[in-house]
Amino acid sequence: MTPRTEDRPLMSVEEFEELERHAPETVRLEFIKGKVQVKAVPDGNHSEICMWLLEQCMHLRPDLRLYPERGLRTEAYRKGRARADGILAPKGSLKGHGEWSDAAGVLMAVEITSHDADTNQRDRVDKPEAYAAVGIPVYLLIDRDDCSVVVFNQPEDGRYRHTEKLPFGAAVQLPDPVNITLDTEPLKEFAD
Repeated sequence: MTPRTEDRPLMSVEEFEELERHAPETVRLEFIKGKVQVKAVPDGNHSEICMWLLEQCMHLRPDLRLYPERGLRTEAYRKGRARADGILAPKGSLKGHGEWSDAAGVLMAVEITSHDADTNQRDRVDKPEAYAAVGIPVYLLIDRDDCSVVVFNQPEDGRYRHTEKLPFGAAVQLPDPVNITLDTEPLKEFAD
């Protein structure tokens, strides 16, 4: 039997969106590489990290907004659907968007690892490819498993050409077009 891939998805994007619309509120679904994935509902520390980052972005770049829990059209030909923990974009850029936004104008996608079996494949492998494929300039991964912050940038041909991994506590420079330096010392408090 031939394995299913992006070229041979389990269902169409339209079928996925219909399924996702009828999923219970406690379930968050994504459609990545032709497969339906269930994303864990955030725990308290996950939410605290998201709020910390939101505050940092608003303070350091008041012209931008970090939109939490945002659905994005990803992958080649926008056939994927990823629910980012956050996207950084200019203020007002989501006006008129439906549940799944085009990635145009998104400066950074953010994921915070969850304690589930799929986080390695989803956040460390699939999401960087999906976000790079649509040209999102920066992907920020806050990895609670190994207490690190990973910055992916320079998307080209469906991959990020540059990756930098730093421990919680380091000063993390988010490159153009984000241009923010994060003091990640507070993340140590939420490292469980």
